[in-house]
Amino acid sequence: MDAPRPRSLQDAHGRTISYLRISVTDRCEFRCRYCMPQVMSFLPRRELLSFEELSAVADRFVARGIRRIRLTGGEPLARRGLPDLAARMGRNLGRGLDELTLTTNGTRLVEHAAALRDAGVRRINVSLDTLDPDRFAYIARSQQLPDVLAGLDAARAAGLHVKINMVALKGLNEVDIDPMMRWCADQGFDLSLIETMPLGHIDDDGENRFLPLTEVRARLADRYTLMPSEMRTGGPSRYWQVTELGLTLGLISPLTENFCAGCNRIRLTAEGKLFMCLGHSDQVDVKAALRDGGVDALDAILDQALSTKPLAHDFGVDRARPAVSRHMSVTGG
Repeated sequence: MDAPRPRSLQDAHGRTISYLRISVTDRCEFRCRYCMPQVMSFLPRRELLSFEELSAVADRFVARGIRRIRLTGGEPLARRGLPDLAARMGRNLGRGLDELTLTTNGTRLVEHAAALRDAGVRRINVSLDTLDPDRFAYIARSQQLPDVLAGLDAARAAGLHVKINMVALKGLNEVDIDPMMRWCADQGFDLSLIETMPLGHIDDDGENRFLPLTEVRARLADRYTLMPSEMRTGGPSRYWQVTELGLTLGLISPLTENFCAGCNRIRLTAEGKLFMCLGHSDQVDVKAALRDGGVDALDAILDQALSTKPLAHDFGVDRARPAVSRHMSVTGG
């Protein structure tokens, strides 16, 4: 007699969950001003899920209906052996999993791009907020722009499709949006612009740096022909074709035009906390369930988590305090 088919992943609002973002570490050598303060405390390594545990969780979630997995951080490639973990998860490709992707700051791609391709990764997102060396050093608190650019060359050489993620920051990198669009078009990269989100206590004033993408899109429409695109990558981007540049432009606007009604995502932190929403603090402890009850215990805790997934996030850029206290690097970008 055949075993019963695992229940599909559907939340209390009828949305099907098919996208799992896994943060493998909260560590990053950058200290981007919209992401974290300059002085950070990171998780002890002993508290992280092991690669064996992460692989087991991914296998079970794919069996329940997860179709896309994105590895994130912090900086995921800061965790030693990350391509090995990608290869383990990549065994699910074609067996329920449609895509395995990665978000990175790009500094380690020279070393790892080919191995990621071998593991089954075909598409990556690289966080890059400006091509200007001085502004890059200010925003990221790092001088590693040459390493990022070399990593992008390595990714292209390895056959990885690249999308640049650029956080739009009022009064800081607004002037870089048009040059970034032209550069991405020349390089054969896609580009997504992202509104800054009120997560965690940071050193900068997030409210004064908030740049509504509705304004950006209106400005761009005065200069370029923006054609709505049917392209979808499983995430929150809504895409436009910039006719004059031959560029695919994504806009991720969680505050001005939120995408909660169609949310298909859940997020697992490096220490095994499963969050249903980036903008809420409700979570379940996957690590405890796995260690206490094995893989079978994951089903029960996943069902419990789905029943609590909120209808929408609770972001508001005009608030004195962030929506949640944890930093973006904890939950994964």
